[in-house]
Amino acid sequence: MTSDSAPVRFDTKIAVLLRDDLHTWQRLNVTAFLVSGLGTALPEIIGEPYADADGTPYLPLFRQPVLVFEGSKEVLRAAHIRVLSRDLTRAVFTSDMFRTGNDTDNRAAVRAVPGADLDLVGLAVHGPRNAVDKVLKGARMHP
Repeated sequence: MTSDSAPVRFDTKIAVLLRDDLHTWQRLNVTAFLVSGLGTALPEIIGEPYADADGTPYLPLFRQPVLVFEGSKEVLRAAHIRVLSRDLTRAVFTSDMFRTGNDTDNRAAVRAVPGADLDLVGLAVHGPRNAVDKVLKGARMHP
């Protein structure tokens, strides 16, 4: 199905930055966890529910694309510092969270470590396009 309307250019950006040494299953898992946090914090970035031609309902999704980037541990650390200095909406995933099996233990694993010492494997951010681009400086689009 095609639309007569021009492509939408969003003023904001949703981005996920993954550490480049993760296994494929970890990249997928971390991405899913991170974007779920953004969706709950920012209901305005969620669109309307979907339905197929038979009327079967489906859940709403983000209204805009999610861009996925990758970078080294150092790039992730620098992005974390920049996202905090810009006070953008963010979510984190640390290596310690791979060893837990539930949300309570995940939160405890993050709380146990000072922010500067978090072993980040993923970061999600939402905000104005230019600010998000600055946070992601040094990262590359995920292949």
